[in-house]
Amino acid sequence: MIGQKVPNVTFHTRVRDESIGGSNPFRWQDVNTDEYFKGKRVVLFSLPGAFTPTCSTYQLPDFEKLYPEFKKLGIDEVYCLAVNDAFVMNAWGRHNKLQHIKLIPDGNGEFTRKMGMLVNKSNLGFGMRSWRYAAIVNDGVVEKWFEEKGFSDNCETDPYGESSPQNILKVLKGEK
Repeated sequence: MIGQKVPNVTFHTRVRDESIGGSNPFRWQDVNTDEYFKGKRVVLFSLPGAFTPTCSTYQLPDFEKLYPEFKKLGIDEVYCLAVNDAFVMNAWGRHNKLQHIKLIPDGNGEFTRKMGMLVNKSNLGFGMRSWRYAAIVNDGVVEKWFEEKGFSDNCETDPYGESSPQNILKVLKGEK
């Protein structure tokens, strides 16, 4: 993965638009890979799903809490991607009161599949989801790669550690 360009994908997002009015002032907005990655150095982390235990208890909240540390180390943005639709990702963001982390809905799993990280999690009733991984992406090119061990379909465990914000910070600081 290191040295490879991230796949060119269009994500179908929902954004707040007060001009719509009413109780649901959101509209569809397509955002392509370049809009997220071009000219920026970012941390991308991908996880099995919004509202799932490890993702909601540790990974997303810790990235949110440690966001200032990433900024100090030259990271422009931190993105969380999951094979969930825009409605679920937006609800998850509101539920977690996110202020810094930007959520990317990969509803069809296209980006995840093209990254080679799509796995079957039917054993949990999830269907196709992302394997847990993270990357430092510089101007659309993978600079560093953090993949959890045990990549497989219907994995019985949910490994977490390689893609943790604490581990990525250690690498960025040259401690690892």
